[in-house]
Amino acid sequence: YCLEQGLVLPVRKILMAGAPVPGELIDRVRRIMPPEGEIHTPYGATECLPIVSITGAEILAKTWAQSRQGRGTCVGRPLPGIMLKIIEPVDGPIASWDRVRELPAGSIGEIVVSGPVVTRAYDHDEAETRAAKIPDGPGFWHRLGDMGYLDDQGRLWFCGRKAHRVFTAGGVLYTIPCEAIFNEHPAVRRSALVGVGTAGAQRPVLIVELAEGHKRTDRLMQELGELARGNDLTRAIETFFVHPAFPVDIRHNAKIFREQLAA
Repeated sequence: YCLEQGLVLPVRKILMAGAPVPGELIDRVRRIMPPEGEIHTPYGATECLPIVSITGAEILAKTWAQSRQGRGTCVGRPLPGIMLKIIEPVDGPIASWDRVRELPAGSIGEIVVSGPVVTRAYDHDEAETRAAKIPDGPGFWHRLGDMGYLDDQGRLWFCGRKAHRVFTAGGVLYTIPCEAIFNEHPAVRRSALVGVGTAGAQRPVLIVELAEGHKRTDRLMQELGELARGNDLTRAIETFFVHPAFPVDIRHNAKIFREQLAA
């Protein structure tokens, strides 16, 4: 509405969160703010918020082009007092920090965090606490259930939920990097990668929700296949479907319920 009416809102800061924020949205919002206005996309979880942040200006100038090529979504640098590490993914609880294997910069793994904003436990749920907290001497680390990596500038890149990984015979596929390749198609509003079958031999399936005014055509299916074959990240994807309206988290209308789509 503001763009159509040529309106600039008298706001100095806008925070966007809840799901990976596309650069196009940041650019649209930037144009309805004063020149000195700032956009931030903080990242965290209910158990620890916020833990990192990045400005919209840095995203548009330095990271969005990489996100569009499948590098993941850059969510920024740790905020004061926050420590972030990337560890080798483990299914089930981790009894202590000395059983963890840290991964180097650039390697995708499980994101863990420590700091003053991190909750210590789940109320009356010891099993969930054991699953999500890693004791480390007098302190502890929280497992976010997200996959990502740190770059050589110390910025965190989000690659999707741990539970949404697709385990194919050829390796692991991560949702956010793979979906970015198909989101570039002008007919695609958004996409969702899911795995069908047994872990380790899953068939990767790419489901798209179409942009307004577009329909499913044989040509579209062919072009999605061409996009898949043209990128090392997505070459294993050969099955494509169109869904009329993705099931999403009603609080944000953005977090896609990939588990429901997989079923």
